[in-house]
Amino acid sequence: MSAVPDFAAIEAMDAADVLRPMRDRFILPPGLIYLDGNSLGVASTAAFDELRKAATEEWGQDLIRSWNTAGWFEMPLALGDRVGRLIGAAAGQTVVCDTTSINIYKALHAAMALRPERSVIVSEGSSFPTDLYMAEGVVSTRPGAALRLEGVDAPEIEDLINSDVAVVLVNHVNYKSGELRDMAALTRKAHEHGALIIWDLCHTAGALPIDLDGADVDFAVGCTYKYLNGGPGAPAFIYAATRHHGDIRQPLSGWWGHARPFAFEKHYAAGEGIRRFLCGTQPILSLRALKGALDVWDEVDMTKLREKSIRLTDLFITLVEAKCGAYGLELESPRDGARRGSQVSFSHPNSYEIMQALIARDVIGDFRAPSTIRFGFTPLYVSYADVWQAVEILEEILRTGTWQDARFAVRAAVT
Repeated sequence: MSAVPDFAAIEAMDAADVLRPMRDRFILPPGLIYLDGNSLGVASTAAFDELRKAATEEWGQDLIRSWNTAGWFEMPLALGDRVGRLIGAAAGQTVVCDTTSINIYKALHAAMALRPERSVIVSEGSSFPTDLYMAEGVVSTRPGAALRLEGVDAPEIEDLINSDVAVVLVNHVNYKSGELRDMAALTRKAHEHGALIIWDLCHTAGALPIDLDGADVDFAVGCTYKYLNGGPGAPAFIYAATRHHGDIRQPLSGWWGHARPFAFEKHYAAGEGIRRFLCGTQPILSLRALKGALDVWDEVDMTKLREKSIRLTDLFITLVEAKCGAYGLELESPRDGARRGSQVSFSHPNSYEIMQALIARDVIGDFRAPSTIRFGFTPLYVSYADVWQAVEILEEILRTGTWQDARFAVRAAVT
């Protein structure tokens, strides 16, 4: 988008938006412009309905019988298939369980076990930190193992992949800049060298179409509380291609992953297929909230979702640069929408203060150290008018110097 539209054009864009009715399925406080769905998604009415039923009826009345009558025990697999549909995975390859960090740990160990003659994990120096922390943890348990990082050991991740590499752990979308990697190309590069690949989908699941099976991906992990709107701390997911199921070995051999969990045997015997990635008892109330959140996605065309995502982010960049370009903001995200996830980041020396001033005006984005202001655009509930109004408020804050108020420099415990 090059020409700067007026508000009449913005209203026309909203009127023509095929996803516009979806906004009514979510609970948004009046007057709030929420551009932080890439950190925590908005609650849906369906999620609240499921949570209420699970708490008051199934737990409150049926108690332990609900493990059978409400299908609690099989929920990680049933929800896994529903997430799998959104990430291009055929049934039986995805399970909802645990956290992203724990699933990274499991997937890395599983991949290393499939390549026992190799000792190197490759990842990104700019990765979301938990990915690197978990990779460091895996390396510490395997004598002779090493971690190589893009931007530290070589400029590009492709330059680090060779016959020593067991597994590549990579984010599909960079959490800070929003840059989108070519999944098929990098997966192919890893496989050409005999390495496996794990894709972190935290910033793409529910934001754009993904085709894990089509790209021949080995493993993937991701969270459900961002674009999928599963709620704070909602369980994560893990994907493993069917071809690896018979050989999966991961170190967290808890009872839910046992072949016969209710036989109470003394020694571990791994279950079949993707069940091998299960560990301990899962958080049923959180799973039920996620079940409701996923109901919305049964009606979403992912191609239309992606089209709107690019239009929203293009519009935001155009308006910010036209109205706020004189105030020192610099675009950190790719300008080409095809190379960008559903977020836009700008840098500024006073990014923290600017974001706090925006939040005080009910425009919610977030700050990422040291100098990034980040805005996530969830096409299901963000309108083009939201984008317009957010930029109007940002321009006013910058023009008037409102962000310089001392209260905006006070650092919150969670930023």
